[in-house]
Amino acid sequence: MATRELKAAGGIVALALLALVAWGPGANGADAGSWFARLGPPDAPVKLFYEEQGEGPPLLLIHGFGASTYTWRKIAPDLSRNHRVIAVDMKGFGQSDKPFDESYSVFDQAELLTQLILDRDLRDLTIVGHSFGGGVALVLALDESERLNGRITKLVLLDSIAYPQDIPMFFRMLDMRVFSHVGLRMVPPAVQTRIALQIAYLDNSKIKDEEVEAYAAALRTAAGKHAIIHSARQIVPEGIEELSRRYKSIEQPTLILWCDHDRIVPLDVGLKLRRTLPNASLKLVDECGHMPHEEQPEATLGLLRDFLED
Repeated sequence: MATRELKAAGGIVALALLALVAWGPGANGADAGSWFARLGPPDAPVKLFYEEQGEGPPLLLIHGFGASTYTWRKIAPDLSRNHRVIAVDMKGFGQSDKPFDESYSVFDQAELLTQLILDRDLRDLTIVGHSFGGGVALVLALDESERLNGRITKLVLLDSIAYPQDIPMFFRMLDMRVFSHVGLRMVPPAVQTRIALQIAYLDNSKIKDEEVEAYAAALRTAAGKHAIIHSARQIVPEGIEELSRRYKSIEQPTLILWCDHDRIVPLDVGLKLRRTLPNASLKLVDECGHMPHEEQPEATLGLLRDFLED
């Protein structure tokens, strides 16, 4: 394939990784404990990988589309000074199972995380969700009164999906069966990942080669490609309009953090969430694209600390 054609194909496929494909070292480094939780129905269990460190009120960190616990590596150690920090790989990502099924929606992920919360007996819990993980966090908060019995006390949404929005061309292409499988095979994972990072970051000079390698690893397996494709196809799930009408019932204090240059989930989504959630505040993180905890970790930590200590 000609170089120009390869780059063009790489750009299209890489956009599908917009919140970064990550499969690398744990978010908290060597000092963190790591485990697998066996969840789901007995006849089709799913093992979810999670890392835990620190003591205090628990924080559950839920990564974005295509990411993993690796995405929290810059803020989790600091948060663990005063909190029990649990970072989880959702089904299909990181070191968690990647079954060849189609159950990769926010509802499927929330069901598994509800079981994790109950199994680990997490109470006085703050849930932090980024992008796709923010959508999962919203579903968990809506389920809180039914099964979680007051366990969730605070919510943090980082550049979160929440409402129906225009589906970018790359998601439509991932819904084309031939293109999605062939495209992911023909473009080197490192090329796809670097382009995705350049879309997710405002300052491309912050992208390191070791991060590209860590993020690209998941695309080197058939199971990882399957998870990316089927998660992308359900990025805006069926029933999102009905779900979003229920957000006004979420009473937990909520911090909405948004990058000031997000090209993936527009700021309008954050503003609408601020108007809808009864106990929400919106804070902007300056000079970042879509991942405040990666591109501006110190500013993000400062805003998180203020909210958690309030």
